[in-house]
Amino acid sequence: MAFRTLKMTQNGLLSRQARPAAAGPAPTGQRLWAQARAHIAQRRWDEATHALDALLRSQVEAVPVLLLLASVSLATGSVRDAVAHLQQAAASLADDIDAIGRVAQALSRVGETRAAHACLLHPEIARTANARALLMLAHVFQGLGQHAEALALMERARGLGLDGADFRYFHALQLQFNGRIAEAEAEMESCLAMGPTFGRASLTLARVRRQTVASNHVRFIRSRLAAVEQGSEDHAAFEFALHKELDDLGRYEEAWSALQRGNEVMRSRLGHDPSTERAIFDALVTGFDAESVAAEEATPAGPVPIFIVGMPRSGTTLLERILGNHSMVAPAGELADFPRQLRWAANLHGHALVDLPLLGACAHLDFPLLGRRYLEQTRWRAQGRRFYVDKLPPNFMLIGFIRRALPHARILHMVRDPMDVCFSNYRALFGDAYAYSYDLESLGHHHRQYQRLMQHWHRTLPGAVLDVDYDELVRDTESAARKLLGFCGLAYEPACLDTTGNESPVATLSSAQVRMPIHQRSLGEWCRYERQLQPLRHALA
Repeated sequence: MAFRTLKMTQNGLLSRQARPAAAGPAPTGQRLWAQARAHIAQRRWDEATHALDALLRSQVEAVPVLLLLASVSLATGSVRDAVAHLQQAAASLADDIDAIGRVAQALSRVGETRAAHACLLHPEIARTANARALLMLAHVFQGLGQHAEALALMERARGLGLDGADFRYFHALQLQFNGRIAEAEAEMESCLAMGPTFGRASLTLARVRRQTVASNHVRFIRSRLAAVEQGSEDHAAFEFALHKELDDLGRYEEAWSALQRGNEVMRSRLGHDPSTERAIFDALVTGFDAESVAAEEATPAGPVPIFIVGMPRSGTTLLERILGNHSMVAPAGELADFPRQLRWAANLHGHALVDLPLLGACAHLDFPLLGRRYLEQTRWRAQGRRFYVDKLPPNFMLIGFIRRALPHARILHMVRDPMDVCFSNYRALFGDAYAYSYDLESLGHHHRQYQRLMQHWHRTLPGAVLDVDYDELVRDTESAARKLLGFCGLAYEPACLDTTGNESPVATLSSAQVRMPIHQRSLGEWCRYERQLQPLRHALA
């Protein structure tokens, strides 16, 4: 889920920051402020920068101006300038709860995790009675993966009277992430009672538990489908929810029809370009050979990251739960820090994890600097332990960068049966994060590129990446755990196998499932749709 959040928040940085600052500076700077905003509306970035610089020199209240300057810097592609403006804004914060929230949010979006975290320690947060500001700050905590803190602020906001369908939805998510499943289910039910077309809430509710003939929401979902805006993401979410519930009830023909309709809505909304995707994978293969990624092992003075990569829905969350049970490992969740620091090192803003312009800008990248920047932003997550887990599945595309920047890091690659993992992607609803997942042929194409790149990493980096087989992990967990722990330089601990005793928050689609004992029920799930999935089988061949 973190990668999806990265894309969504970065896409909206300019407009979201421009709006809160619209009140502008004191009257003496109103003319320059209006000029700057007019230049931005016309995409005249140099003129906007000059006007905003003049505002700073006029000694107006600096934070709104610096936020807007950061947005202009990102619009022109300069991540480093944006970071510099935001750091200056953080140093200028007073006891203004709205400004604290906006600056923390902006810092988090550009990868300045430590600075964002420092903003969240501002004493004004403990004093404020501004419920909406608390909700904004809760979302910043959520973006940083600090879900206990996010839930605490949401409950403070609820105590101050904040309510509504949107609030209850996000509150229910935090309850679920923090393991309070029964409360999350009740809160999601109350959200749906308030919001007539809240598709995401229905989908989340459907996934909280296995539905039964005696207790399900099929009739409710069908009634909402009759009212929802056709072709919207809400429409797609209701179809995915209907698929999940009908699948639980064994009504597979109806379930498949709902799943197809939901995926068609998302495919029509997003599209997918296989030729561009192939060009990116080609560039990764040709850009990293054995010589270019060779790096000497180093013994770091501080905590060591363990990267977990693979296809989404391949079992990466389960693997993190097993590792996170170890006394020397802190589970940090799905971190966007490495791709964000890669953008900073290349000084090229963008919305995707990796794209052709970024690869072109990385020709002379300072890899040691990239590694230092990453460690500076993430090591606080280790909480005094020797290792911490960075589990962002699509980082499999960045293994060459990771190896050069962090030669001491451990990399675990979760491998799952192609039909199982692709079917799990097809029924996931990732929003706008993975456009390939809404079409069977595109899914097959993406999986072929993924396999090709992983084979390349194994050839060029022999022994640097350990494949962890999902089937083996759930069938013989102890044997698989001993192997992967040894690869990471960790002694085996029996507690690693008790995923039900792990109380750390989980913010992925598996957040309810991974709190159960390890099981084999998801093996071969695609087989009940074997006839309908023949196009996928052919695409994978």
